[in-house]
Amino acid sequence: MSDGQSVRLHCFAHSEGGLSIFEHWAAHTGPGVEVLPVALPGGERRRSEPRVTTHEALLADLLPLFADPDPGPYVLYGHGLGAMVAFTLTRALHEAGLPGPALLAVGACPPPDTPSELPDVRGASDAELLHVLGGEGAVPAESDEGIWLRAMLPVLRADLELSRALEEAARKPSSAGPLSTPVLVVASQDNPLAPPTIAEGWQQWTTGPTRLRTVPGHHFFARGRGLPRLLGRACRVAGRLALARESVAVG
Repeated sequence: MSDGQSVRLHCFAHSEGGLSIFEHWAAHTGPGVEVLPVALPGGERRRSEPRVTTHEALLADLLPLFADPDPGPYVLYGHGLGAMVAFTLTRALHEAGLPGPALLAVGACPPPDTPSELPDVRGASDAELLHVLGGEGAVPAESDEGIWLRAMLPVLRADLELSRALEEAARKPSSAGPLSTPVLVVASQDNPLAPPTIAEGWQQWTTGPTRLRTVPGHHFFARGRGLPRLLGRACRVAGRLALARESVAVG
């Protein structure tokens, strides 16, 4: 890594793959950070493809994109379901012996071993899913977020199936041992599905440091300016640390 090289921030969206939430991020992350939203099959930019609903299908799609043996420092951020996608990818890279992210940032997502607040998607009614997905009343039905939930319910059902599959895969012991990747947990006080207390649970999923940061908002706090600013600072720190390690190795 050179002093002028940008740190790449690969972003995974919440359920339904709404990459539009990252459109304004480049204006707020600050210098030295390249924001790269990752499109999954069936989501924005790839709507003609079937959605992935299994652990195996997800990694078959993502791993080739991150197989560079010398990628330079990069950071993964995932929001909601995207957090489980980012964690799953980080673990798969570790198991494959490939360079992983300098930092894994997870937002609005409890760790994989947390008992799910959601009913079984295969048997739950639309009303049951909407009640829980809306934060048990935290998201008003007439709000933009409430309207979005109702319109996207079929897609949300498919994404919940993927979420369950990733959680089940994460609970199986890793062939390469635990991660050592630093983890940044981002939460909001007004999100009952993933409150700040979730940070404690993420500590057991890595031997590296785990940090908690809180931002304003409900579940969709990625739409605000606070999160990209926070991640921009985190990326620059990760980049400086990588440069320092590189200098030591050369020396």
